[in-house]
Amino acid sequence: MSIVFEPPGLGPTVGPFPIAGLVRRARRIVGLSQLRMARFAKVAPSTVARVEAGSLTPSLAVLERLVGAAGLYLVVVDQEGRVVLPMKVWDDTRDGADRRYPAHLNTILDPEPGEWWADIYGLARPPETYHRSRADREARRRRSQWEVRVAKYRNVPPPPDPSTWYRN
Repeated sequence: MSIVFEPPGLGPTVGPFPIAGLVRRARRIVGLSQLRMARFAKVAPSTVARVEAGSLTPSLAVLERLVGAAGLYLVVVDQEGRVVLPMKVWDDTRDGADRRYPAHLNTILDPEPGEWWADIYGLARPPETYHRSRADREARRRRSQWEVRVAKYRNVPPPPDPSTWYRN
């Protein structure tokens, strides 16, 4: 009979990082006791203890206050570790039914001929629009990257220019 030892679970995590370890590290950075961190974060001391023990998964607001007590911030990073900035909010940019444009599409203010998806149908151009076609958006992104990253694409022929696709 063999006994298999399994390491204890990490408890709740943020990505690959255990929340308990992040909170303990934040406390150690500034040298706070659990009681003092709880006071700064305006939570009960038992909350800090339970989070560090892995028996409590804090809400995002509580986690933000806990790491904020150590002068740290929660951020969103992409797969390469770059900080992702939030989108700008344009409260005055809404469609005819007073709805916001879809967040997953790039909004275009004052579109030029060929930038609106319905230009090919001869419809009146709105004051703002977006690229509806994912293939069109990706082609524009590839072209933009090729134009900006000269050193990376020095010996690579340019991708097709999507701005010429809809010209009459």
